[in-house]
Amino acid sequence: MDSKIQISDLEDIISEKIFIKIEKWNLYLGDAGLARNLAIECISNKDHGSLEAAKISLKATNVKVGDGINSIPLINLITTSQILELEEILESFFEN
Repeated sequence: MDSKIQISDLEDIISEKIFIKIEKWNLYLGDAGLARNLAIECISNKDHGSLEAAKISLKATNVKVGDGINSIPLINLITTSQILELEEILESFFEN
């Protein structure tokens, strides 16, 4: 499978299923413009296994806040259940 197709496919899944949690508000990564960067990170960390790839990728993906001067690792903005959801997505995606 072509890597661009893989990235796009994974990006689409992440866009619809993974979200940032702020108080009681859920912002899906597709709407936030973060799904592609996370998909690229996940694919580049594939060799670490699904759970580690998810965690490493979430730590490596930064979210710019305010004027973009400061950024926060994505892992700090999602719930534990979302980390597990990403792990399941990657497990299923990497098997194919």
